[in-house]
Amino acid sequence: MTTRSNALLGVTGLVLFPLCLVKNLATLAPFSLVGIMGMLYTSVAIGVRFFGGAYKAGGKFLPDLSPSLQPSFGSTGAMGALSPNSLILVCMLSTAYIAHFNAPRFFKELKNNTMKRFGSMTSWSFGISTALYASVSAMAFLTFGSASDGLILNNYSTKDLLITASRFAVAVSLVFSYPLLFVGTRDGYFDLLKIPDEKRTDNLQNKVTVGLLGVITAMAWKLTDLSFVSSMSGAIFGTALIFVYPSLMFRGAVRKLGDKATDGMKRESKLAGVINALGVVIGIIGAKMAWG
Repeated sequence: MTTRSNALLGVTGLVLFPLCLVKNLATLAPFSLVGIMGMLYTSVAIGVRFFGGAYKAGGKFLPDLSPSLQPSFGSTGAMGALSPNSLILVCMLSTAYIAHFNAPRFFKELKNNTMKRFGSMTSWSFGISTALYASVSAMAFLTFGSASDGLILNNYSTKDLLITASRFAVAVSLVFSYPLLFVGTRDGYFDLLKIPDEKRTDNLQNKVTVGLLGVITAMAWKLTDLSFVSSMSGAIFGTALIFVYPSLMFRGAVRKLGDKATDGMKRESKLAGVINALGVVIGIIGAKMAWG
């Protein structure tokens, strides 16, 4: 019988470990494409079930669901967005846009890497991602309402073959996206220890890969609630990377310029201070709500 632990160890040892050993992001490009295709299929599948009404009253798959997973809608309406609970969603969404740590590598390995091309790539990537996240989130929520699970595919019937294929597609997407995040983690580890590029030998990188992957796998072994992990990591790390650190770095750069800083930069510095404070507040409330 295949248990969660056996599956975790098997995927980590046979798939993730070899992929995480790569030293160049360009090598992962084909695997990244597979991951993107998996997410696109899942988006289409969720759309088909939403517009087809298979989970509405009298729908084909509604009787298969347990009461806790069946669609449930209240009367709060749009005002629910003002509830403190909405900050949990904000924190979870923060994890969707964390790519900052790989930005230098993306720029370095981008073909004809001018700032204009890098800016265009970033704009298109984030724009498409935002549209995809918004449409899928809306369709999923409008299908199940307050009964929506942290991993929305859990809401769908196990007899729904279209969604079953989506579960496989998401698994493939996560597996082949994992190395992209891991490379950023490994580079961050070296940066934290101030190890220069010339000393990052293949042997050292392989040893660090084994160590980091082992720690991460051990944490995955114990932490099984995906919604808690996503909301808490978003509250702590996501808001820090998106709101806090960039604004701190910008304010620090303006202070360093001193009298050379333009009036526009000084005004932006004040705005960055507001964003910084907002990020801290969102992170604290989001973490409290996720924990509670």
